[in-house]
Amino acid sequence: MTQLPAVSLAAIPGRRLKTIEIAQEIEKRGFPGIYGPSLGDSLSLCTAIAMSTSRVELGTSITPIYTRNVVDFAGTAAFLHEVSEGRFRFGVGVSHAPAMNRLGITQGKPLADMRRFVEELHAVPRVGEQPPIVLATLRNKMIQLAEEIAQGMVFANGARSHMSSSLGVLSDSSRNGDFFIGNMIPTCISDDKAAAMAVNRKTLTSYAFLPNYRNYWKQAGYEEEMNGVEKALADNNPDGVADCLSDRWLADTTLFGSAAEVREGIEAWFDSGIKTPIIVPSAVSGGQMQALQDFFALWD
Repeated sequence: MTQLPAVSLAAIPGRRLKTIEIAQEIEKRGFPGIYGPSLGDSLSLCTAIAMSTSRVELGTSITPIYTRNVVDFAGTAAFLHEVSEGRFRFGVGVSHAPAMNRLGITQGKPLADMRRFVEELHAVPRVGEQPPIVLATLRNKMIQLAEEIAQGMVFANGARSHMSSSLGVLSDSSRNGDFFIGNMIPTCISDDKAAAMAVNRKTLTSYAFLPNYRNYWKQAGYEEEMNGVEKALADNNPDGVADCLSDRWLADTTLFGSAAEVREGIEAWFDSGIKTPIIVPSAVSGGQMQALQDFFALWD
């Protein structure tokens, strides 16, 4: 029996009440966790899920640390920790410069900013106990910081073949104990494998525009692909970026294909050392709700 992964869930305007119903179904079906991405207000979503469920773990994966005052974050996180009775994990990250620039936010040094944020969060008085903190990670220095100051780490679009190297940075006690190790995995289930691959390639192409991701994927063995992306960008040819992203890279960072292939892929992610694979579902035709129904059908 394949182990059950966690599920990524976003509250899209106009479907927020339906999203809470889906969260209740996720719990009823026995999935271990629900994690809200930075798309939308994932902290509000977590609050609603906490009040509408009783067993499933929940968290943000992730909330950018720059978008609220740390005192405000501390109050919200402590509230969620208390009302969820300890089920909530506060996943935080530095996001990416282009996304923050659009908000008029200038980032500092990622490692220093993250260390300061966690210290200041825990120093806020009179808000109650804080939840476990999970840091968004890609490269080794942030992984090391997560083990030092947090209770877990989460990748997004990590390369499965590189996980043994990434997780080798951790101590045995973190790899084998309660330290949270997650990865958000774009997933498209369809017997039309080519169509499913096209969906995932479209999903991940935008990440290839981000220098942090390109540096990580180079380190993971995809230097040729990322050099091609950088040449396309230098040549002012953004439409050529997707053409640089190989099928090998796509298969290492996403899940696609038939139900059997996706189930096998989920098991391979567990085997790679990721304790909590977080499925980010897309559909060949239809939106998030259709993608979630396709995902549920894997286990029927």
